[in-house]
Amino acid sequence: MLPRHLTEGATMQFGRYFEEFDVGAVYRHWPGKTVTESDDHLFCLLTMNHHPLHLDAHYAETSTQFGRNVVVGNYVYSILLGMSVPDVSGKAIANLEVESLRHTAPTFHGDTIYGETVVLDKRESESKDDRGVVTVETRGYKQDGTLVCVFRRRVMVPKRSHAGPEAPSFPEPKS
Repeated sequence: MLPRHLTEGATMQFGRYFEEFDVGAVYRHWPGKTVTESDDHLFCLLTMNHHPLHLDAHYAETSTQFGRNVVVGNYVYSILLGMSVPDVSGKAIANLEVESLRHTAPTFHGDTIYGETVVLDKRESESKDDRGVVTVETRGYKQDGTLVCVFRRRVMVPKRSHAGPEAPSFPEPKS
């Protein structure tokens, strides 16, 4: 554990308040995530997606245009959504809507996914003055720069003036 004098006042950003979003801002999410076969298979099994394109290597090799298993698209989307939380929705009151979701190229076991999010729009809430709605587009790329997934969503976030404590569950270190 670090001494108190090295941690006092130290904060880590997790999400943004409404005022901190600027239309046109781009947040690059790092680190990337390398997709393993076990990650993909576990996600398929947990979500009951048993399509052989994702789970059966022989089927994928002999019966598909790809010749190998393709990572299930909802896992790619979930990775990107999770990557964006520290930059976009870590302070969210609610995720309101996923407006669009497109998978533009396949992802395979061993590929590494990187993401970035651009702020498209922001507006104050019409019903409550303590919050606003931010519209963002997140794009996911493989390690070679190939765009694999794009989605737009709306997130309701608080204004700074109505914020609670930054890290309410962080324990007080004992001396």
